[in-house]
Amino acid sequence: MKYQSEITGWGMDALHFLSDKELNFIIIFNDGAPPELAEIAVLHKPSPLLAGLAIGDTVIICDKVFTITAIGSEAEHTLQELGHCTLSFKGGPKPDRPGCIMLEGDELLSSDILVGGTIEIF
Repeated sequence: MKYQSEITGWGMDALHFLSDKELNFIIIFNDGAPPELAEIAVLHKPSPLLAGLAIGDTVIICDKVFTITAIGSEAEHTLQELGHCTLSFKGGPKPDRPGCIMLEGDELLSSDILVGGTIEIF
């Protein structure tokens, strides 16, 4: 296991991006994110990144399974330091932004995100 954290809550606007099929992403942050960022983020317990991320790694979010298809140049660093990155469910070989991890696999719905659910990377 490279990473494991438990979801503790989310901001009022955090799941809006997920429900818009043109966007189809969530932003994650450690607990304690500044209020303006917490409003748009899925919050989780701080956790160390135990190994580097790689294309082909498996990501499990609340029992939904995804494969990493691309990693932005800043995503690993911000995940390690702040528990922050954008998880995009559009897949593809190029990240949308430097802090983005592109995923493909199951469909993640707003109703799948639960307090106590986990974010895991293998």
